Amino acid sequence: MNLLAGLDIGTQGVKAALYAADGRCVVEAFEPSQPHRPAPGVVEEDPEFQLESACRLLRRCVEQAGDTGVAALAVAGQMAGVIGIGEDGRAVTPYDSWLDTRCGLQITRMQAEAGAEILHATGNAPSFNHGPRILWWREERPDVFARIAKFVQPGGYVAMRLCGLDASQAFIDTSYLHFSGFADNQHSRWSAALCARFGLSMDKLPRIVRPAERAGSLTREMAESCGLRAGTPVMGGCGDTAAAFLACGATAPGICVDVAGTASVFAATTDAFAADLDSGTLGCGQSATPGLWHPYAYINGGGMNLEWFRREFGGADFEELNALAAAVKPSDNLPFFVPHLGGRVSPAWPSLRGSWAGLTWDHGRGELFRAVLESVALEYALYQRALRRLLPGTLFSELRITGGGERSSVWNQLKSDVLQTPIVQIENGGGTPMGAAMVAGIGVGILSDFPSAAAQWAQLGRRFEPAAATAGYYQSRVARYESLLHGLNDWANLDLPS
Repeated sequence: MNLLAGLDIGTQGVKAALYAADGRCVVEAFEPSQPHRPAPGVVEEDPEFQLESACRLLRRCVEQAGDTGVAALAVAGQMAGVIGIGEDGRAVTPYDSWLDTRCGLQITRMQAEAGAEILHATGNAPSFNHGPRILWWREERPDVFARIAKFVQPGGYVAMRLCGLDASQAFIDTSYLHFSGFADNQHSRWSAALCARFGLSMDKLPRIVRPAERAGSLTREMAESCGLRAGTPVMGGCGDTAAAFLACGATAPGICVDVAGTASVFAATTDAFAADLDSGTLGCGQSATPGLWHPYAYINGGGMNLEWFRREFGGADFEELNALAAAVKPSDNLPFFVPHLGGRVSPAWPSLRGSWAGLTWDHGRGELFRAVLESVALEYALYQRALRRLLPGTLFSELRITGGGERSSVWNQLKSDVLQTPIVQIENGGGTPMGAAMVAGIGVGILSDFPSAAAQWAQLGRRFEPAAATAGYYQSRVARYESLLHGLNDWANLDLPS
């Protein structure tokens, strides 16, 4: 069998899967991550542990499949964080996670000095992403920064190590460029002007590749660790959300995607680059499908909030919490929840934090958990509005959902009612590993192109239709939620006398 291997270096953990050429998942495996939080706002991971997890999981998959005929491999991973590597290609920093909020001052400075220029060039405003993080390492850890030859992302780092690449061969694929802070995204190159503006040597930035471009081949040492053949092709891969979009079949204009994972990502698919210069809410990243773009916005840790609530306040499993939330009927007296516990990303309001508002003694776990679920839908409504302003006349026919949160029927219906848009589940949703396996297949020619592969691999499932009678109610809720956000952000940025 010509199996295709997909890896996801994700936030919750590393996933590996082997797929047949017809899109059938042969075997998959998962290993949880080990995030390190040594201080408030600091979130790091060990890049070598991520690599070791990937090797263990690939070996497990191969052993369970009973077949070593893996034709190619691609790695996807977390997108907005960075790893500094030395000349030998080994990490000299921890993985500075996309959940890490230390670079708030650098975000503010980049916004003030060149915010519009960065947004116009990259498609994304400065936020908790590569540019501010790189500046943070330069300014706060200059001794470490001096040892850094290149900055890469977890997926690229694992692929480099699997192939034995050094810093001269370090790479980033095009699906990450909107997060870079220093790219001319439309032309898939680094911006000399932006690098000069912030005094960053372009030597610190890796080469740019296409997702299905071959990055290297599996070394003999790594092949033994993974249970694969030495020389197995390793593709450039893509970001985890870009891979998830592929797994949803978002390979044609008009298809929207909701990645209901650790982050809550709302994205469209278009055939044109569009920078949101009006509101700075939306980023615009390259699709893995050549010629397509994904205008998107996301909540930093939006899905993580559900686990936080269950752990700290719920005392129950998600099935029980979903049942409690489903029993709560729409009412003007329901509380609001602000989901930005780690700062707002879209647009970049780094000082904003989470909150409940409108609580009374009548509210219990059901109302509180419903508010947590609803907050994502309310935030998505603001993203939807920004999309319609940015791309007037564009039809967004449906929102396809992937990620662990897609299993919640009450959450899906809430999103459908708030957005007044059908929500469609993916029948065989393999998420990011599935998308990565598709990239591997394209890279070696087993699959002909992304649209035809996605049409075969991504099968649509249950459909949630919006209740038209709720449209006015949720329009009012969205307006009140937006007002709450602005009020809390003003409060968070008050310059109080000392």
